[in-house]
Amino acid sequence: MNNIKCPSCNKKMIPHKKPHRPFCSERCKEIDLGHWFMEEYSMPALDITSEEQEVLIRELEKRDQGLNDD
Repeated sequence: MNNIKCPSCNKKMIPHKKPHRPFCSERCKEIDLGHWFMEEYSMPALDITSEEQEVLIRELEKRDQGLNDD
């Protein structure tokens, strides 16, 4: 199996021998989680038109109405 780098500290490791994979340690895993909690990572948002937004809202309302009918 190939060595990979820890996404937090870039240390090389054999992933199948690490219980915290893809991180090399619990510490690196928790550091990464902290970055998410502090909103240092983000997912790009899609720019949508107001018409597309209205369609999405209507579809969500239909879905929610269907869930409430049960």
